[in-house]
Amino acid sequence: MIFKKSEQNETLQLLQKKNIIVNCVETEKEQVIKKVGTMLVESGYVIPSYIDAMFERENTFATYMGNGIALPHGVESAKEGILSSGIAVMIFPKGTDWDGEKAKVVIGIAGKGDEHLTILGNIATKLSEEKSVEALLSMSVDEVYDFLTEGE
Repeated sequence: MIFKKSEQNETLQLLQKKNIIVNCVETEKEQVIKKVGTMLVESGYVIPSYIDAMFERENTFATYMGNGIALPHGVESAKEGILSSGIAVMIFPKGTDWDGEKAKVVIGIAGKGDEHLTILGNIATKLSEEKSVEALLSMSVDEVYDFLTEGE
């Protein structure tokens, strides 16, 4: 898995425990995108304008992937605003509305260069089974971190 370290920046982990929020309550999609985007900014992965690019992506291409998973990320033209690859995770045990779907796991993604494809592939592999998504819903921050970084 590529969840521990970015290939571009060995000093900044792709997933930090401070960027995992569990037991989230239903929140408007726009607020969720803003929150995961803000976590990416505050952790030094992206510049603030990347959040706008996440909204732009959402308005042009749905980021709900099915199986209770939404993967908000910026449009291609915002790549220069990515300082280092990183992700931010919010877990909604009861789901949150995502354009009529119930997103239970929301992972904000910033992938430098072509790393976003690797990140998306790894997320798809980790969360391809419904039981994996369901298991995340009751995990602690440490457990979510261990689950997503397992196999490094």
